[in-house]
Amino acid sequence: MNYFSYVRNLFINFNDIIDILIVSYVIYKIMLWIKETRAWSLFKGVVVVLIIFAISSILNFNTLYWIISNMFNVGIVAVIVLFQPEIRKALEQLGKGNFIKSLMKTDDTQQKVSNSTINEIIKAAKIMANARTGALIVIEKEVPLGDFEQTGILIDAVISNQLLVNIFENKTPLHDGAVIIRNNKVKAAACILPLSPNVAKHDFGTRHRAAIGASEVSDAYVLVVSEERGEISIAKNGKLHTNLNEKQIRNIFSSINTKSNTKFTKLKIWRRKNNEQN
Repeated sequence: MNYFSYVRNLFINFNDIIDILIVSYVIYKIMLWIKETRAWSLFKGVVVVLIIFAISSILNFNTLYWIISNMFNVGIVAVIVLFQPEIRKALEQLGKGNFIKSLMKTDDTQQKVSNSTINEIIKAAKIMANARTGALIVIEKEVPLGDFEQTGILIDAVISNQLLVNIFENKTPLHDGAVIIRNNKVKAAACILPLSPNVAKHDFGTRHRAAIGASEVSDAYVLVVSEERGEISIAKNGKLHTNLNEKQIRNIFSSINTKSNTKFTKLKIWRRKNNEQN
C-alpha cells in the first residue's frame, strides 16, 4: 500500500502543472519589472556571487566558500537594504492595484539612440541656450532609469526639438525637473534626479549637481542647459563637461552607441576571418 502511494506521488498532476506555470510567470514578470530599474545591476551582482559560491563549493575552495557562506548570514538584511526602494514601490503598487497591471505588461523592445534623436536634442539645446532657458535631459543607455521615471510625469512621445523646448519653457507645468529619453522617445518629464554629494554647492547649481548625480549612479548621458550663462554641458561617468559647442557635443554623443557598435564590429571581423579561411 505504501509503495503504491509513493509511486502515485511521483506523478505530476494537473494542479501541479498549473501551480508551476503561475509561479514561473509571476517570477518572469517580476524579473522584467526589476529590469526597468537600477536594481537590475545589483541583482546581477548577487547572481555572480551565487555562481562563485557554487564553484567554490564544487572545487573545494575552502577559504572562498567560508567567506561567502558567512556573508549569507547577513545576506537577507543586505538584500532588504539594497533593494529597499524597489521593495517599497512594489508594496505601494500592490496596495494601489498597479502591481497586477505591471505583471500583465509586455516588455518594450530596446533600441539604441538614433542619429535623428541626437540631432533633435542638439537643436533643442541650442535654442534653449540662446533663450537662456534651463534644461535637464537624460539619455538612458544600458542601466534602466525606471525609478527616476516614476518620480515624474509619463509622456511617451516621439522626440522633437519643439517638444523639448515646450517642456522646458519657463512657468510651464513640466519645466521643473528632468526629461528622460529612452528608445528614441521622451518617456517622462519633471523627473527628480539625485544630487551628487561629491560636488560643492557653490561650484554648480542644482541642475548641474543633479546631472552629475544621475551620471554617477548610471551610465546615462545627461545634458544640461544653464539658465544663467546659456551654456551647454554634458555629464557622464560622474564628470561634467562644461561650455560645449555643437562639435564637442556631437563628439561626446558619438560614443553613446559604442557598445553596440563594438559588438557589430567584432561580429564583422569574425565573419571576415571565417570567409578568408574558407
